[in-house]
Amino acid sequence: MIGAHHSEDRNRGRLLIALRWLAAAAVIGVLLRFLPLHLLAEAIRRVPATTFLAILLGYLSAHAVGIAKWRMVVNAAGAQLDFRTSAQCYAGGLFGTLFLPSIIGGDVVRLAVGLRRSPNPAAVLAGNVADRFMDVAAQGGLVLVGLLLLPGALPASLRGQAQKALIYLGAAFTLLIFMVLLVYRPLLAGRSFHFRRRIARLRHALSSVSGAPHVLLGSWLMGTAIQTAFLVLTAKLAETCGLVLPLRDWFIAWPLAKLAAVLPLTQGGIGVREAALVGLLSPFGAAPHLVLAAGLVWEAVVITGGVLSGLVAFLLGREKIAHPSR
Repeated sequence: MIGAHHSEDRNRGRLLIALRWLAAAAVIGVLLRFLPLHLLAEAIRRVPATTFLAILLGYLSAHAVGIAKWRMVVNAAGAQLDFRTSAQCYAGGLFGTLFLPSIIGGDVVRLAVGLRRSPNPAAVLAGNVADRFMDVAAQGGLVLVGLLLLPGALPASLRGQAQKALIYLGAAFTLLIFMVLLVYRPLLAGRSFHFRRRIARLRHALSSVSGAPHVLLGSWLMGTAIQTAFLVLTAKLAETCGLVLPLRDWFIAWPLAKLAAVLPLTQGGIGVREAALVGLLSPFGAAPHLVLAAGLVWEAVVITGGVLSGLVAFLLGREKIAHPSR
């Protein structure tokens, strides 16, 4: 009975993954329908293999900083994870983001490994939540930088979208805090002592990380540096495709497109991010086929990086099993 239930869940997950990949293909297909395919193909062919590999190396290097950031935050909460385990959690999370059915698939993989390896599982959960919040704050910071860099040159339509994005981020965070406060006491009512003790440990872990403002500040700065690196790499890739725009234009369009990709419509936001970039950069005079070309090559970088990360996580896991004392 239990085996049949697990099999049904696996089949449902696989179906959801397939549907979201199909949705990504459909979105890209719609974009291709209205753009000159020969010009798009020509723009993609302009990217040399050496440039692609250099961008991929930069992408992976930025994520190496992400490993250090994630480990710093979860250990501030009391997780006590070594760098090898943190790398396995983080790399597995990158793979899960692309190839698991949920938008939080990457977090599930991170937690699945971290909760088993840490002497304080609640700290891993609390630290991961704090790390995600700082990532969102870094994205919001990039949007704010874009608004400051483009006070007069920003088209009215984009100015409104950027302001709405910041408002939505603030509203979502406020709603989250309100919901937590609303359900906190009912959640604990009638629960066992063991459950309440787990909640107490989680509260203690959250207090530990919130009581280290220097860690949170460092996480935000590192997150902002990582997201800025991705933005610059995308802009450089676009230049290779033939799309030359001031970097300040990317500071508005890129973070908004990435926020749009969080919507659980396609696998890993593929297709949604490209459509958003086309719509956001067109008011700046960017040719849509060049924006899409750069977006597709960037997706190839992300997918390749995700596959390599999954391989790294697998190898680190096997190494840990072979040498459990490490």
